[in-house]
Amino acid sequence: MLVGGTDTIAITLEWAFSELMRHPIIMKKAQEEIRRVVGHKLQVEESDINQMHYLKCVVKETLRLHPPGPLLIPRETISNVKVKGYDIPAKTMVYVNTWAIQRDPKNWESPEVFMPERFQHNQIDFKGQDFQFIPFGFGRRGCPGYNFGIVIVEYVLASLLYMFDWKLPETSMQHIDMSEVFALALTKKEPLLLEPIAFSF
Repeated sequence: MLVGGTDTIAITLEWAFSELMRHPIIMKKAQEEIRRVVGHKLQVEESDINQMHYLKCVVKETLRLHPPGPLLIPRETISNVKVKGYDIPAKTMVYVNTWAIQRDPKNWESPEVFMPERFQHNQIDFKGQDFQFIPFGFGRRGCPGYNFGIVIVEYVLASLLYMFDWKLPETSMQHIDMSEVFALALTKKEPLLLEPIAFSF
């Protein structure tokens, strides 16, 4: 389970940084919150993360736009069922497309826009109870390691944003390619290259 989670954690962090680099105002807001909460300590402590409400919104919005697994593990119907006027016979293999659900304009305002604020004053969570937001699946077949994954993503993202400011390398084109490669996990077509600048406290 730990090995299986490392890839999706790295992918989620890369997507989060890609979105933050494309939205410098959002990055600045996240960094200001992190640096206010941590103060002048040498590093982020795990207990600090619970006070970083905007950072949690950034992580949720990243998972909404870029779910680690765009298709959930296939399911099979155990009996005949009718869904939205469609008759689905027993023993039918069903694939749930989280990528499409989480970008559906019926569920989300401006679904293609990276907007962490959408999570600031609503209770939608990724624990499988809100079916418009299911990056880790739902029910008994939900991801068993999602708690571990979220803790690691939040902690690493907070630490990197606390310790460094970030910029695109001078040699790169000042453009971030957001093309996706569909596989078991949804990765970036072109890797993100950034230069860290140590933040002086």
